[in-house]
Amino acid sequence: MKKQKNKAVFLDRDGVINVDTGYIYKIKDFSFQEGIFTLLKKLQNLGYLLIVVTNQSGIGRKYYNESDFQKLTNWMVEKFKEKDINIKKVFYCPHTPEDECECRKPNNAMIENAIKEFNIDPANSWMIGDKDSDIQAALKSSIKNTILLTSAKKSIAKYSVNSLYDIIDLL
Repeated sequence: MKKQKNKAVFLDRDGVINVDTGYIYKIKDFSFQEGIFTLLKKLQNLGYLLIVVTNQSGIGRKYYNESDFQKLTNWMVEKFKEKDINIKKVFYCPHTPEDECECRKPNNAMIENAIKEFNIDPANSWMIGDKDSDIQAALKSSIKNTILLTSAKKSIAKYSVNSLYDIIDLL
């Protein structure tokens, strides 16, 4: 008997989970987006695994190091745990665009690694991002359910929304 595949929601970090003020690596600079706890609790209750996929070129640019990133990530995951929200894993790309790696979105290695590790069915999964590069990475991994968090109306995403609360209404 074949094991049933999981469904997941892939989330970008900066601009989706937190307010993006550029190269955030200190806890004091990290502000959760309004509605993120409500949204993730609902998604989790609907049976979705919650997986973060984030470009962190600040590491490659030497603005901060992997230890700084891990400290902030551990703190963020703990804040979600306090609200009974389980972030399955945070995948990150420490490279700069010039490195031309496979993990940096719009490439999809982070998503592909998550699909393998957690036995995820892309057809029943979602991507929530704030840039078209997030959506491009999802589409390369056959994730058609895509949401762009933006005020722009034109996007390659299946849905464009202005706030995380709009996503709750979509589900």
